[in-house]
Amino acid sequence: MSDTTAGRIRETGIVAIVRGTDADAAIETVDAIRRGGVPTVEITANTEGVLGMIGDVSSSFAADEVTVGAGTVLDAETARAATLAGAEFLVTPSFDEGVVRVANRYGKPSLVGIATPTEAVRAFEAGADMVKVFPAGTLGPEFVSSLGGPLGHIPTVPTGGVSLGNVRAFFDAGATAVGVGSSIADTDAVARGDFETIEENARAFVAEVEDARSE
Repeated sequence: MSDTTAGRIRETGIVAIVRGTDADAAIETVDAIRRGGVPTVEITANTEGVLGMIGDVSSSFAADEVTVGAGTVLDAETARAATLAGAEFLVTPSFDEGVVRVANRYGKPSLVGIATPTEAVRAFEAGADMVKVFPAGTLGPEFVSSLGGPLGHIPTVPTGGVSLGNVRAFFDAGATAVGVGSSIADTDAVARGDFETIEENARAFVAEVEDARSE
């Protein structure tokens, strides 16, 4: 895993997820997230024009300002295309060995979706850098805690249903970081150009994570 990318994900403890927007709004959304204190942003591959969007966002910020990754990566072809477009890390909703192989070939971190201990072990043994516990809102902090018993060496990133109301519980359960979608990059706020709200959302999550880690 890239030391710089790994450090950013671990230090902030948050990967903000942007999906279903256009290129202009994506840049402003990412900028708002950055201003709110979250430098790691995932743009989902099921967003129309995602490859160009990843390139545009990457070129709009200095390397020390924002690290952009691709999410909802389902296969090796998408993984390679996203990497060549400028994605610095790859995130999947499920375990696909081909995606992990491409990530490792290009030296990019992979956060691989899992929902069982068996999947977690298989993903990690295949070379995944972290496992994305998904859907976290359904599995809950208790699952993360239980997974950490026998598999505490595998870094976990709960994603899907993470909110200000439960983010502390996930860190208390041992999460390395969390993936946060609409609770930061609120779809309605993006649509109406309310980027101040997005910045405030990001700032609130950063504060909550810092408080959780300080206890």
